[in-house]
Formats: sequence, structure tokens, C-alpha cells
Amino acid sequence: MRTMIRVMVVDDSAVVRQVVQEVLRRHPDIRVIGTASDPIFALQHMQREWPDVILLDVEMPRMDGVTFLRQIMEQRPTPTVICSSLTEQGAQITLDALSAGAAAIITKPALGVSDFLRGHEDELASAIRAAAAANPRRLVNKLVAPKLSADAVLSAPTGTRSLGRTTERFVALGVSTGGTQALEFVLPALPRTAPGLAIVQHMPERFTRSFAERLNNLCEIEVKEAATGDRILPGRALIAPGGRHMLVKRNGAQYCVEVVDGPLVSRHRPSVDVLFRSAAKSAGVNALGIIMTGMGDDGARGLKEMFDAGARTAAQDEASCVVYGMPREAVRHGGVKEVLSLDRIPELIVRYGH
Repeated sequence: MRTMIRVMVVDDSAVVRQVVQEVLRRHPDIRVIGTASDPIFALQHMQREWPDVILLDVEMPRMDGVTFLRQIMEQRPTPTVICSSLTEQGAQITLDALSAGAAAIITKPALGVSDFLRGHEDELASAIRAAAAANPRRLVNKLVAPKLSADAVLSAPTGTRSLGRTTERFVALGVSTGGTQALEFVLPALPRTAPGLAIVQHMPERFTRSFAERLNNLCEIEVKEAATGDRILPGRALIAPGGRHMLVKRNGAQYCVEVVDGPLVSRHRPSVDVLFRSAAKSAGVNALGIIMTGMGDDGARGLKEMFDAGARTAAQDEASCVVYGMPREAVRHGGVKEVLSLDRIPELIVRYGH
């Protein structure tokens, strides 16, 4: 008797989700355990019941499919079939999806997708069966680059507790999966008098600028995509550009950021570990480090370096996280002074500025 294959369908089109369930229902060895309009909703469902195969679109709100695939393959490798109109033959997104660990790719048309899915039902079912039989760990081990530490971008801090206090202080904040919603809660709650923030949100290039602009329209403080030389000022939040690292630099009693190229650190660029290490080296006691919702462990070591340098540190609690991965690892590494819920983080930031 063939084992039942549990499938999670992630696509922002309600029509696609409905038709996929309809056609797969005719295959007794395949069961759709859930559908979701974006990866955040999918992950919340998957934490209750993990699928054998993920059927994944690429272009979706809040997180694109390739970013989600990379995170899944790093944390819990799961066979994934990409089904998207963006994955045309030879397209860069196809290479990105394969490099991230996709087991198969099905190209659906931009128009007439319902008829296409019904007409290619056997192809879809066969791709799911083949993916379920694959070993995703072997695939990802071949394709994922070595996991580098912040050493690949800047040296470890030494003697940072001797850094003197400055008149300016700032907040270094790192966040990943679930972070867009978390930041949309935290930043609009801050007054113009709040301390400056340097923020790494795991997000691909081309997305961070529009995300910063959206936040800027929601907030009393200024929010912008960071550029080299930008000062960290009260009432301003700087978002690291996707695809580049962001470091904090000290200039007298003032702080600014430097945006640099470099390898993936903790398999991310921008990396929270890079931001936190730079804050430990340049600011020490003059910084507050906060790590929030996200998969993996990026930021855990950097927050410990901030803690050792005399900085105040905090982590979002499990109950309010979409994914309690990065905060849990930061606690495990011993770099977290306090753990608090999402709704208390704006208050912490405001109090720190006074």
C-alpha cells in the first residue's frame, strides 16, 4: 500500500489553491493538508502539521517563494515543487529556485491557469510523487554554500567594554520570518523622540526600498533604506538594503552606517550577526540589541558579542513570534538580558532613549 503524501499548497491565487485541491483529490495517494496565500500563513499551519511536499508559488505578498524555500531548506529540508508563471525556461528565478533546493519546477501560464492545471493534472501529481521520493538533505547539502560567520566581513570585537559612553545611543534590531508584520507594529508606535534604529530584516534586494517607503508612510519617525554615510539619529530608522550587509561605524560621539558587499553570513545578506558585531565593536554600552521573530540562528552570536561588550539586549518571546528560532538561539547562546512580548518592544525602545 502506497504511503499517503501530505501536500501544503502555497499560492496567493485563491483560484489556483482551489483548482489544485480539486485535481489532487482525484489521486488517493496525495492529500492536501492545507493551503495558504503566503509563506507566513503557510508556516503557521506547517508548525501544526508538517507536509511531505510543498507546492510553492514564487511571487507572493510578505515573502517571495524563493526566500521562503531557502529558509525551509536551511531549517527543515522539505521536498518542494515550484509552480509559478515566473519560472520560464532559462529565467533567473528558475536558477534561483533550483539553487535553493527545489525538487522540480512546473511553469504555469499567466492566463488560463485553471485549464492548464486541469489539463496537466498527471504531470502535477507525478512531480509531487517524485519530490516526495527525493532526499532534500542531499540536494541542499550539494547546493548550499558553507555557513560563514561574521568573521567573513569583519573581525571579532576585542576590548569593547572600554568604549566610553557617548551622548548618542541607538538600537540595533534583527528580524526575519514574520518580521514585516512585527516591524509594522513596532515602528509606528515610536515617537519622533525615539532613539535611532539600525535594522536588518531578511529580505531580497529590490524589496527593501519599497518596504522602507511603506513603513515611512505609516510612522511618525523617518524610515529609509540605508546608504553608506547615513547617520543614526533620534527619530530615524535605517533598513539594511537587501543583498548587502550593513555595519555601524563610530565617528566621534556620533554613529553612522556603512553598506558593504560580502559573502553570505549565517546564510544571509544582510546578516543580523554582521550588524550586531559592528554594534558591539563601535558602540558597546551605547547600544541596545533586539532580536525578533525569525527562522534560524542569524544574530544569536552577534547579540552575545553585544552583551559581552556591555550593551543592553532583549529578545521577543515565543508566544508573540511567528517563528521562535532566532530569539531562541540568542537565549541559548547567553546573550539575552530580557525576554518580552512584541507589544512591549516599543516601550523598551522609548525608555532606552531617555
